[in-house]
Amino acid sequence: MEPCSCDTFVALPPATVGNRIIFGKNSDRPDDEVQEIVYFPGKCYEAGEKLECTYIEIEQVKQTFAVVLSRPSWLWGAEMGANEFGVCIGNEAVWGKEDIGNEEALLGMDLVRLGLERGRTAEEAVDVIVSLLDQYGQGGNCNEDTAQFLYHNSFLIADRKEAWILETAGKFWAAEKVEEGIRNISNSLSITTKIDREHPKTRPHARNNSWWDGVQEFNFAGAYSWHYPSKSSSHGDRYCEGYKLLKKHNGNMTAEAMMEILSNKRSGINMEGSFRTTGSMVSILSQDPNQPCCHFFTGTPDPSRSVFKPFIFAPQIQQLLKTASPSFGLDDPVKQIPRFQTRPDRRHELWRKHESVLENMGKEMLGKMKNLEKQKLKEVESILNGDVDPASLALLFPNSVEEEIKIYG
Repeated sequence: MEPCSCDTFVALPPATVGNRIIFGKNSDRPDDEVQEIVYFPGKCYEAGEKLECTYIEIEQVKQTFAVVLSRPSWLWGAEMGANEFGVCIGNEAVWGKEDIGNEEALLGMDLVRLGLERGRTAEEAVDVIVSLLDQYGQGGNCNEDTAQFLYHNSFLIADRKEAWILETAGKFWAAEKVEEGIRNISNSLSITTKIDREHPKTRPHARNNSWWDGVQEFNFAGAYSWHYPSKSSSHGDRYCEGYKLLKKHNGNMTAEAMMEILSNKRSGINMEGSFRTTGSMVSILSQDPNQPCCHFFTGTPDPSRSVFKPFIFAPQIQQLLKTASPSFGLDDPVKQIPRFQTRPDRRHELWRKHESVLENMGKEMLGKMKNLEKQKLKEVESILNGDVDPASLALLFPNSVEEEIKIYG
């Protein structure tokens, strides 16, 4: 399978408006894969309990945090999501010199969810991911098909105060702290010489493989990848195109501007073809602890022809039924050995409705969709400014989904 992936972005003050951090991601996946939006409350567990991830079982922790996830509907983990403390994570597929095995371990998408369920801050999520990477490793087919799709992972992790880039090559990794300005990742290693944390054997392993001479300043991407992001600024790839779009909004970045970036087709950020953008997410992370964080999800392909709908953590949130795919339990082909011998229909109600109009969507319908999106952005601004009925927050996302479905008829 061709190396196609996603794009994840973050903007921090002074690049943003209103003392906020803005996070955004497009999930680019096979064009026939369904992406769902699901909510899981925090929960306490007994000592010794186990957790079944996509392929393997691991030790459960005593307490997990509430999460909202955008994920391929066949797996346990997530492409992107947020937790109740305002931590957001998105991952990318990356390839390089380190061999990629086909042994089943934790998927990068499993690590996204685990970081959110167990990390109160962005750096805590980094700790969670690298600890699990060391203990269980990463690996397994990332495609709902008998054809193998294998990769290592990079992560962009943000909270109300800062962001971290975490990039991996097998069990080796490097992390870069982002405290201001703009940053993005795509499907190539991008950490060069600014390394704030790393696996203790990252440099020795590179030295032993003659990827680094031990004399020059250590460059993680330079050592572990075949492709230098720092040398690609004139090549027009998505990593560089994404940075150009961020730079265009530098100083006035808002959630709406991030939605525009994710919707951009000319740059390839909004992907079309056998791999396409199957779901998108934008988050507003206020640095004011008295304001809630807000997370917008499409739950449908092509953000330029979808509606970003707001979700805010609140008491009494129920499962998001109209964006949740059917569950097949132990009969699911992903649970059977050999895996993926059949493929069930995983489309949720919103996906079905959107799919029925996507190819013949006219200007009138698209106008109604984008007007709804603008209404929701305005509504969120009122909420962030304190004009809110707390009881209504639990219904903010489900009601938005209902309004969108009505547009499709």
